[in-house]
Amino acid sequence: MAECDVKVLGSWASPFVLRVRIALHIKSVNYEFIEENLSDSKSELLLKSNPVFKKVPVLIHGDKSICESLIIVQYIDKVWTSGPSILPSDAYERANSRFWVAYVDDKIKVIEKFSKIKLLTEAKTPCLLEWADSFSSHGAAKDVLPEADKLAEFGVKIKAKILKAMATPKLGRNQKYHKLRFKI
Repeated sequence: MAECDVKVLGSWASPFVLRVRIALHIKSVNYEFIEENLSDSKSELLLKSNPVFKKVPVLIHGDKSICESLIIVQYIDKVWTSGPSILPSDAYERANSRFWVAYVDDKIKVIEKFSKIKLLTEAKTPCLLEWADSFSSHGAAKDVLPEADKLAEFGVKIKAKILKAMATPKLGRNQKYHKLRFKI
């Protein structure tokens, strides 16, 4: 079996990773998804592929590593010219698209679920709501987007870890030494 020429290093819940995966699906590019467990130590492949920021997503195309989701999407759009263009060619339209990408990131559904406040409504943002629904139901997005409930559950776990870390007192260097030495 031949090794896949395109790999994505990422986390299933990251909206930035999802952006890259959707772009690859739009262009019908076969790729291998390599899940990074970011709660543990980062993999050697991630550290080697993104030595500056050491974060996901990373697109590996052959022996080249590309980092940062929007840069990756632009790379995908330029390299794989078959299929529909991802970003408009007009500079103003492209900038406008980037604005709405940031606004309508998949996090909105999770935020709505946590806050119990509807951010996208027929009355406030009818065109945006229509676009978001259309985008979410598109084959390239539907195959990649995790369920809002699964993301919300993940968010609850992350929040619990953060609250636990904040509640744990930090020991100074001398306190750590005495704790180890005297097994306090």
